[in-house]
Amino acid sequence: MATQFTLNGKSQTVNVNPNMPLLWVLRDTLGMTGTKFGCGIALCGACTVHVNGAATRSCVTPISSVAGKKITTIEGLSTDRSHPVQQAWVETDVPQCGYCQSGQIMSAAALLAKNPNPTDAQIDDAMSGNICRCGTYQRLRQAIHRAAQLYTARTMSGKKRAHDVVRSAHVAEVAAAGDPR
Repeated sequence: MATQFTLNGKSQTVNVNPNMPLLWVLRDTLGMTGTKFGCGIALCGACTVHVNGAATRSCVTPISSVAGKKITTIEGLSTDRSHPVQQAWVETDVPQCGYCQSGQIMSAAALLAKNPNPTDAQIDDAMSGNICRCGTYQRLRQAIHRAAQLYTARTMSGKKRAHDVVRSAHVAEVAAAGDPR
């Protein structure tokens, strides 16, 4: 059965068993290996992707359930690792073995998209479904706070640029109309 969805901004159609988990479609059919297999029962979070912006465990998500939806994998979060969460992960030196990191990053990005300034308790709650065998939980929390700062700075910078463009257009408009005095 053919299933159509958007993957990292590009339309995809796959012809696989409708019950095949999204994880295996991503890895085996489409070659997107950034999303990891951990437990196969949605307990560890290594397979986390975004489905319409929500953190979703791809190991238990049948491909048929994502028909017509937008899927984002770690490969699609940013092409150059410029997403604030990815930057913060590097700055705070989060990974040890790195196996859980794609799922951790995707969960953190989904959290910050909903709540750009989470408390420690909100971070712990959002990340509770992601297991790190290396125990980097303190650094994860630190990185998410740093990502929130980077996200806020980027948002404010964008608003300032938009304001500057509008102001420049207004100044040009006034200059073109001549001084009304």
